[in-house]
Amino acid sequence: MSERILEVKGLNGGYGSVQILYDIDLYVDKGEFVTIIGPNGCGKSTLIKTIFGIATHYSGSVVHNGDEVSGWRTDQLVNRGIAYVPQVNNVFPSLTVHENLQMGGNKLPTKLLNERIERALNMFPDLRDRTHDLAASLSGGERQMLAISRALISNPTFLLLDEPTAALSPLYQQQIIERIDSLRSEGITVLIVEQNARLSLARSDRGYILASGKVVHTSDAQHILTDPEIGEYFLGSH
Repeated sequence: MSERILEVKGLNGGYGSVQILYDIDLYVDKGEFVTIIGPNGCGKSTLIKTIFGIATHYSGSVVHNGDEVSGWRTDQLVNRGIAYVPQVNNVFPSLTVHENLQMGGNKLPTKLLNERIERALNMFPDLRDRTHDLAASLSGGERQMLAISRALISNPTFLLLDEPTAALSPLYQQQIIERIDSLRSEGITVLIVEQNARLSLARSDRGYILASGKVVHTSDAQHILTDPEIGEYFLGSH
């Protein structure tokens, strides 16, 4: 039987008094790569932020590894092994690549922090020759690699990503998704919000489709990719 990493039931959330999410049910099992897709403004990013304690949780449950964590602070969730990579403002541009990585574990003992940084650079070797460069000098794809690398410094077992390929070249989009998929071999489970639905679903086990703040469909990723009705409305022409 699969080990359930995340289970969301009847989740309602938003920003302050503005409700965005309505009765969301969702789950992620250990080792899965699960993608959330849907039109712009449907609540995809809000869902990830509500799970991670950034947006406002109204009601419903968020259970991680069997424990109710609804409304927990982000630092508490990080200590449980959950990491979140936002879509924008996800690096410190005035710091070097190495300093950005240090910020991901500034409370860790130096030896352990250095080991975690080395592990992250092994996962994203493109950054190894850029460690002394300012993050501001990185390309969009390199910034995204840095943001994910910094999230890995906390040694997460569950990674939440918000549109990691947004505004990247097709080559970097492919590289980023491949790298994220490869994290599963490191024992990391992935829940991703992605605008490039076909690219992410091709690597995914399952997918959820959101519309107007509600889950309107869920199934294995291959079914979503090959169902012509779903494709017409949510994946764009192919």
